[in-house]
Amino acid sequence: MARRRIRVRPGKAASLVSFVMGLAFVVIGLVAVIPMAGPFGLLWTGVAAAITVMNGVNAFGKKGVASMEIETEEDGPAGGARQAPAAAPDARERLEQLKELEAAGLITQEEYEEKREEILREL
Repeated sequence: MARRRIRVRPGKAASLVSFVMGLAFVVIGLVAVIPMAGPFGLLWTGVAAAITVMNGVNAFGKKGVASMEIETEEDGPAGGARQAPAAAPDARERLEQLKELEAAGLITQEEYEEKREEILREL
């Protein structure tokens, strides 16, 4: 099985909002928290600065910083070689796959029923 790692990062809009909020927390840290709390204020401001920089890279950079990584396993040849897409599964296979998704909790009961009815209408 081939393994593939997918990097997931926040969208630019969310990163921009977080960047602006991070700047506000850095200013609060410099103006209020450091003078009042000393060492804790330094920690506060340092963490706020790190968050601000990370979100700034995501908002303004091309590559960005991943917030998480997902590793998937794919059937088929390793090394990135792709097979031709398989023929569309028949209704029985689709219904079985749909039931597995619902049993695993990946889709809700309502989504299951809607998709099941759609598959049955196509027959």
